[in-house]
Amino acid sequence: MTIKTFSLGGELTVNRLGFGAMRLAMGTFAGPARDPETGVAVLRLAVELGVNHIDTAGFYGRDAVWANELIRTALTPYRDDLVIATKVGPLPGPNGVPSGQATADQLRGLVEADLRRLGLDRLDLVHLRVGGMTGPGGESIAERFEVLAGLRAKGLIRHLGVSNVDAAQLAEARAIAPVAAVQNRHTGDMGLLAECEEAGIAYVPYFPLGGGVGSGPLDAERLAEVAARLGATTAQVAIASLLATSPTVLAIPGTGSLAHLEENLAANDLRLSDEDLHDLRG
Repeated sequence: MTIKTFSLGGELTVNRLGFGAMRLAMGTFAGPARDPETGVAVLRLAVELGVNHIDTAGFYGRDAVWANELIRTALTPYRDDLVIATKVGPLPGPNGVPSGQATADQLRGLVEADLRRLGLDRLDLVHLRVGGMTGPGGESIAERFEVLAGLRAKGLIRHLGVSNVDAAQLAEARAIAPVAAVQNRHTGDMGLLAECEEAGIAYVPYFPLGGGVGSGPLDAERLAEVAARLGATTAQVAIASLLATSPTVLAIPGTGSLAHLEENLAANDLRLSDEDLHDLRG
C-alpha cells in the first residue's frame, strides 16, 4: 500500500495516518486529567511530523483539561491544510463516561460549543455518533442527522459523517445528505467497508489499537511475530495493517505521549508484504 492520502468529501486532501485526540486530556474517561502542557506539545509535534487530520470531540476531557481547548491553544492560527473532525451525540454522565445520547434538539448547541472551543467559524467534518459502546444498529438516526444536515446548509459544517452505524443507518443518512466519513470500531464489517470504498467515503476506525477497552483487531501472537520479523513495534505493524486494508481507511491512533506519537507516526513508512499480511490475518 503506497497511497498515503485520501480526498475527504472529494475536496479535502488528508494524510491517511492522522491523530485521535481522546487521550490528550485523560487516559480514560474516568480520569485523571493529564498535564495540558504535554498535550499541547504532542499536538504541535503531530502537525510538525505531517499530521493534517485530527479527530476530536467536545466530550474528550476531564476536570479543567479538554481536547478541543488544547487543540486551539496548540495550533491556532490553524494551517490551511489542517482538517479537524469532531463528533456529537454522546453526553457525559456524572462519572465523565459518555453514557447518554443527545436529542435532536440538543445537537445544535453541541456543534456551537465545538466551534467556540476550537475557535472556528466552520467545522470541517462532524460525525453523528449514535448508540453506546456496544455494536451499531437498532435505531433510526434520521431525525438527528437531519439537524446536522441543516447546520451544514447554514455553513456551520463543511462535511458530515456518521459513527457506530450499520449499513441501514448509513443508507438512512445518505438519503438525507452526503456522507463523507464513517467512524466505526475496527473493520469487522467488511461489507460496509466495501460500500464506503465504492462510494468514496472515508472509513475511520476508532480504537484502532484496541483503545484499552478490549482486544485489538489483530491476534496478539501473530502481531508480535510479524513485528519481531520486521524489527518494528506491534503498534506500528497494527497501524500499517489497518492502512493496508483499503485505500479508503484512515487511521487515527491517539496518545498523550510524545514518544508514542513518534512511534505511531513512523508506521507511515512501514511496508507490509503479502506474506506479512497473510500471517497477520490468518
